[in-house]
Amino acid sequence: MKPTLQLKLSQHLTLTPQLQQSIKLLQLSTLELNQEIERFLQENPMLEREEGNTGEFIPASAATPSNPPGERETQGESGDSARENNAPADDNASYEEGIDWSNTPSGTNSKSEDDDTDFQEIQAASATLRDHLDAQVALSPLSDRDRMLVRFIIEALDDDGYLYQSLEELFELLPPEFGFEHDDLGIALRHVQQLEPAGIGARTPQECLALQLRALPASPTRDLALVVVEQHLELLAERNFTQLKRLAGCDDEALRAAQTLIRGLDPHPGSRHSGEETRYVLPDVTVRKIRGRWTVQINAEAMPKLRVNQLYASLLQQNRDRGSPLSSQLQEARWLIKNVQQRFDTILRVSQAIVDQQRQFFDHGEVAMRPLTLREIADQLELHESTVSRVTTQKYMATPRGVFELKYFFGSHVATDTGGAASSTAIRALIRQLIDAEDRKKPLSDVKIAGLLGQQGIVVARRTIAKYRESLNIPPVSLRKSL
Repeated sequence: MKPTLQLKLSQHLTLTPQLQQSIKLLQLSTLELNQEIERFLQENPMLEREEGNTGEFIPASAATPSNPPGERETQGESGDSARENNAPADDNASYEEGIDWSNTPSGTNSKSEDDDTDFQEIQAASATLRDHLDAQVALSPLSDRDRMLVRFIIEALDDDGYLYQSLEELFELLPPEFGFEHDDLGIALRHVQQLEPAGIGARTPQECLALQLRALPASPTRDLALVVVEQHLELLAERNFTQLKRLAGCDDEALRAAQTLIRGLDPHPGSRHSGEETRYVLPDVTVRKIRGRWTVQINAEAMPKLRVNQLYASLLQQNRDRGSPLSSQLQEARWLIKNVQQRFDTILRVSQAIVDQQRQFFDHGEVAMRPLTLREIADQLELHESTVSRVTTQKYMATPRGVFELKYFFGSHVATDTGGAASSTAIRALIRQLIDAEDRKKPLSDVKIAGLLGQQGIVVARRTIAKYRESLNIPPVSLRKSL
């Protein structure tokens, strides 16, 4: 084929670096955003944090839709443009009426570095189960030989405090030159099982519960509970109370007291020393009722305050050297400030739209939640659906009813006999209400719950009820039956 030259016109979409950064910042969580900003602060001398944060809230009414200068919303991926200055907070929304963010772990009013309690809290949080047990062993009147075996067994425990390896397997791991016998390992295990918390060193859940019961003062209820745990635990799990009363030789009242005692035990005694770090959520927005209307406001503690370093900017302007690296860093700093503001403007608009759609939830609770999709919010705000998806992921809203992820307010719908639709969240709330009010001696089956919902005009299949019940961590009817 002979090569030829052709003139062709075509269109293609190009994401500018500023737009790419805007999309990236939009999908970050608050923690990830702060980490990203810290990276920029370390790399870019033209960027600095703004001092003298007033802690004011930015109301949703101040957010106005517009496009960034020189940029159009490509495939709906970008949100609204940033405002040059922060909008004033609503005069009627005083800070004292909301939540006191000064007590939150991520708040700015944190403890001073020289606070003596900081070290104690860190030390308590870092103490593991093995550290807790070793401290008790160090104070025990054991010989060095026995203390060595006890610590050997402690190292074999899992995070819940169970010993799943058999003594025979552990005995094979002992150095033969020490001359340990198999009985020595059994004696060491009994020493471990006497440590706190009770139940440590158990090999089965049944043994764990029995160890905790033996640590309690003797009483008829404790003795009956010990018999049930050691001999008839499976019958108790199956709620077979008739056969259980016959085998244990007790009446309803005695069995009910023993069951209450058993349910108060901890089947995972070592979990309280697992050392898992508690993760706190700092809400991006808060919801308040102002003049009879639910209004969304930006949480000032979650919004970083950034500005351009005026000293470096003035020096750069005096030199007028456009080829200097500071010139490009100045442009990057301005982009970041604008994109951060744009991120919170978009979060604010989307949150207010969600609150407007779900205002019945804020007035009456979960049972009033209406079906809502990302498409509805996107069409209302003239945004792309993917933009709304990014905004509602890992972004949190503090409300009088609790702190929720924005995704929580979206859900599938179930048809009603009137031709309408009910939210899956509302149906879950109704299921929980029905189960909370049921007769424990005759709990409601999934078929019965479906029938009760049908009487309220909500058509739900039995398998759907079972799926919603499992999502609420509610056991089936056979496991909810009680005396």
